[in-house]
Amino acid sequence: MSVIELVVATHNRDKRKEIESVLRPAGIRCLTLGDIGFTSEIVEDQPTLEGNALKKAVTVSGIALCPAVADDTGLAVSALDGAPGVYSARYSGPNATDDSNIRKLLAALHGVENRTAEFRTVVAFAMPNGPTFTVSGGVTGQITLEPRGTAGFGYDPIFQPDGVARTFAQLSLIEKNQLSHRARAFKAFLDELKRRNLIASKATSD
Repeated sequence: MSVIELVVATHNRDKRKEIESVLRPAGIRCLTLGDIGFTSEIVEDQPTLEGNALKKAVTVSGIALCPAVADDTGLAVSALDGAPGVYSARYSGPNATDDSNIRKLLAALHGVENRTAEFRTVVAFAMPNGPTFTVSGGVTGQITLEPRGTAGFGYDPIFQPDGVARTFAQLSLIEKNQLSHRARAFKAFLDELKRRNLIASKATSD
Protein backbone atom coordinates (compact mmCIF):
# COMPACT_ATOMS: atom_id res chain seq x y z
CA MET A 1 0.00 0.00 0.00
CA SER A 2 1.02 3.64 -0.38
CA VAL A 3 0.70 5.99 2.53
CA ILE A 4 -0.36 9.35 1.09
CA GLU A 5 -2.04 10.90 4.11
CA LEU A 6 -0.97 10.81 7.76
CA VAL A 7 -2.37 12.35 10.90
CA VAL A 8 0.41 13.95 12.90
CA ALA A 9 -0.29 13.76 16.62
CA THR A 10 0.24 17.41 17.41
CA HIS A 11 -1.61 20.69 17.89
CA ASN A 12 1.65 22.60 17.38
CA ARG A 13 1.57 24.37 14.01
CA ASP A 14 5.30 25.06 14.04
CA LYS A 15 6.01 21.38 14.58
CA ARG A 16 3.63 20.42 11.80
CA LYS A 17 5.37 22.85 9.43
CA GLU A 18 8.75 21.39 10.31
CA ILE A 19 7.56 17.80 9.83
CA GLU A 20 5.75 18.59 6.58
CA SER A 21 8.87 20.13 5.09
CA VAL A 22 10.55 16.72 5.42
CA LEU A 23 7.61 14.51 4.40
CA ARG A 24 6.08 16.55 1.59
CA PRO A 25 8.76 15.67 -1.01
CA ALA A 26 7.82 12.01 -0.53
CA GLY A 27 4.20 12.78 -1.48
CA ILE A 28 2.85 12.56 2.07
CA ARG A 29 0.12 14.94 3.16
CA CYS A 30 -0.06 15.73 6.87
CA LEU A 31 -3.17 16.40 8.93
CA THR A 32 -3.04 17.69 12.48
CA LEU A 33 -5.22 16.74 15.42
CA GLY A 34 -7.24 19.87 14.78
CA ASP A 35 -7.94 18.73 11.22
CA ILE A 36 -9.66 15.59 12.52
CA GLY A 37 -11.50 17.42 15.28
CA PHE A 38 -9.41 16.01 18.12
CA THR A 39 -9.12 18.78 20.69
CA SER A 40 -7.97 16.85 23.75
CA GLU A 41 -4.41 16.40 24.94
CA ILE A 42 -2.93 12.91 25.05
CA VAL A 43 -1.24 12.51 28.42
CA GLU A 44 2.44 11.72 27.93
CA ASP A 45 2.89 9.55 31.01
CA GLN A 46 5.28 6.93 29.69
CA PRO A 47 8.81 6.64 31.13
CA THR A 48 10.55 6.78 27.73
CA LEU A 49 10.40 8.84 24.55
CA GLU A 50 9.54 5.66 22.64
CA GLY A 51 6.63 4.94 24.96
CA ASN A 52 5.16 8.42 24.66
CA ALA A 53 5.51 8.51 20.88
CA LEU A 54 3.89 5.09 20.48
CA LYS A 55 1.05 5.96 22.84
CA LYS A 56 0.21 9.07 20.82
CA ALA A 57 0.48 7.34 17.44
CA VAL A 58 -1.65 4.35 18.45
CA THR A 59 -4.28 6.56 20.11
CA VAL A 60 -4.62 8.89 17.13
CA SER A 61 -4.61 6.07 14.58
CA GLY A 62 -7.44 4.37 16.45
CA ILE A 63 -9.49 7.56 16.52
CA ALA A 64 -8.80 8.71 12.97
CA LEU A 65 -8.93 5.16 11.53
CA CYS A 66 -5.98 5.99 9.32
CA PRO A 67 -2.18 5.90 9.61
CA ALA A 68 -0.77 8.20 12.27
CA VAL A 69 2.66 9.43 13.20
CA ALA A 70 3.81 10.95 16.48
CA ASP A 71 7.08 12.12 17.90
CA ASP A 72 8.50 12.77 21.33
CA THR A 73 11.65 14.76 21.90
CA GLY A 74 13.94 15.00 24.88
CA LEU A 75 16.80 17.36 25.66
CA ALA A 76 19.45 15.60 27.73
CA VAL A 77 21.87 17.98 29.47
CA SER A 78 25.09 16.36 30.63
CA ALA A 79 25.56 18.51 33.74
CA LEU A 80 22.00 17.70 34.85
CA ASP A 81 22.45 13.92 34.56
CA GLY A 82 20.38 13.81 31.37
CA ALA A 83 17.55 16.05 32.57
CA PRO A 84 15.08 17.27 31.52
CA GLY A 85 14.99 14.24 29.17
CA VAL A 86 11.57 12.66 28.77
CA TYR A 87 10.11 15.52 30.84
CA SER A 88 11.43 18.24 28.51
CA ALA A 89 8.01 19.52 27.41
CA ARG A 90 6.76 19.85 30.99
CA TYR A 91 10.06 20.61 32.70
CA SER A 92 8.77 23.70 34.52
CA GLY A 93 5.50 22.14 35.65
CA PRO A 94 2.03 21.12 34.41
CA ASN A 95 1.41 24.57 32.88
CA ALA A 96 4.85 24.77 31.29
CA THR A 97 5.51 27.03 28.33
CA ASP A 98 8.55 27.24 26.09
CA ASP A 99 9.66 30.39 27.94
CA SER A 100 9.21 28.93 31.43
CA ASN A 101 11.09 25.76 30.46
CA ILE A 102 13.97 27.82 29.07
CA ARG A 103 14.12 30.01 32.17
CA LYS A 104 14.23 26.99 34.48
CA LEU A 105 16.94 25.28 32.44
CA LEU A 106 19.14 28.37 32.30
CA ALA A 107 18.71 28.85 36.04
CA ALA A 108 19.72 25.23 36.66
CA LEU A 109 22.88 25.80 34.61
CA HIS A 110 23.81 29.14 36.17
CA GLY A 111 27.56 29.15 36.71
CA VAL A 112 27.98 25.69 35.17
CA GLU A 113 30.85 25.43 32.69
CA ASN A 114 29.89 22.11 31.08
CA ARG A 115 26.90 22.95 28.91
CA THR A 116 26.95 19.98 26.52
CA ALA A 117 23.58 18.51 25.62
CA GLU A 118 21.88 16.20 23.14
CA PHE A 119 18.52 16.53 21.48
CA ARG A 120 16.88 13.19 20.61
CA THR A 121 13.60 12.63 18.78
CA VAL A 122 11.71 9.35 18.54
CA VAL A 123 9.14 8.99 15.76
CA ALA A 124 6.41 6.36 16.04
CA PHE A 125 4.08 5.08 13.31
CA ALA A 126 0.82 3.23 13.79
CA MET A 127 -2.00 1.91 11.63
CA PRO A 128 -5.47 0.90 12.83
CA ASN A 129 -5.11 -2.68 14.06
CA GLY A 130 -1.87 -2.82 12.14
CA PRO A 131 1.89 -2.57 12.53
CA THR A 132 3.76 -0.07 14.62
CA PHE A 133 7.42 0.93 14.62
CA THR A 134 9.74 3.59 15.98
CA VAL A 135 12.88 5.28 14.68
CA SER A 136 15.03 8.02 16.17
CA GLY A 137 17.45 10.83 15.40
CA GLY A 138 19.76 12.94 17.50
CA VAL A 139 22.11 15.90 17.49
CA THR A 140 24.66 17.12 20.03
CA GLY A 141 25.43 20.70 20.96
CA GLN A 142 25.72 23.30 23.70
CA ILE A 143 23.23 25.19 25.86
CA THR A 144 23.85 28.90 25.38
CA LEU A 145 24.04 31.42 28.21
CA GLU A 146 20.93 33.23 26.98
CA PRO A 147 18.22 32.80 24.30
CA ARG A 148 19.17 33.81 20.76
CA GLY A 149 16.83 33.92 17.77
CA THR A 150 13.09 33.88 17.27
CA ALA A 151 12.48 30.97 14.90
CA GLY A 152 11.51 27.44 15.86
CA PHE A 153 10.00 26.43 19.19
CA GLY A 154 10.79 24.66 22.44
CA TYR A 155 14.41 24.93 23.50
CA ASP A 156 15.58 26.09 20.05
CA PRO A 157 16.69 29.57 21.26
CA ILE A 158 19.22 28.10 23.69
CA PHE A 159 20.50 25.06 21.76
CA GLN A 160 23.55 25.58 19.56
CA PRO A 161 24.36 22.44 17.55
CA ASP A 162 27.97 21.36 17.28
CA GLY A 163 29.81 22.91 14.36
CA VAL A 164 27.31 25.77 13.99
CA ALA A 165 27.75 29.31 15.35
CA ARG A 166 24.00 29.90 15.72
CA THR A 167 21.17 28.41 17.75
CA PHE A 168 18.35 26.45 16.13
CA ALA A 169 16.18 29.56 16.59
CA GLN A 170 18.62 31.55 14.44
CA LEU A 171 18.47 29.10 11.54
CA SER A 172 16.04 29.04 8.66
CA LEU A 173 13.78 25.99 8.40
CA ILE A 174 15.85 24.74 5.46
CA GLU A 175 19.06 25.12 7.45
CA LYS A 176 17.58 23.46 10.51
CA ASN A 177 16.34 20.50 8.50
CA GLN A 178 19.88 19.80 7.35
CA LEU A 179 20.94 18.77 10.84
CA SER A 180 18.16 18.79 13.46
CA HIS A 181 17.22 15.78 15.56
CA ARG A 182 13.62 15.91 14.36
CA ALA A 183 14.55 16.13 10.69
CA ARG A 184 16.96 13.22 11.07
CA ALA A 185 14.30 11.14 12.81
CA PHE A 186 11.71 11.84 10.12
CA LYS A 187 14.19 11.07 7.35
CA ALA A 188 14.79 7.73 9.08
CA PHE A 189 10.99 7.39 9.24
CA LEU A 190 10.74 7.80 5.46
CA ASP A 191 13.49 5.23 4.95
CA GLU A 192 11.57 2.77 7.14
CA LEU A 193 8.33 3.39 5.24
CA LYS A 194 10.17 2.58 2.01
CA ARG A 195 11.77 -0.51 3.50
CA ARG A 196 8.33 -1.77 4.52
CA ASN A 197 6.87 -0.87 1.09
CA LEU A 198 4.43 1.56 2.67
CA ILE A 199 5.41 4.30 0.22
CA ALA A 200 6.61 4.09 -3.36
CA SER A 201 10.28 3.31 -3.79
CA LYS A 202 10.74 6.47 -5.86
CA ALA A 203 9.97 8.56 -2.76
CA THR A 204 13.23 9.70 -1.19
CA SER A 205 14.25 11.37 2.02
CA ASP A 206 16.89 13.53 0.36
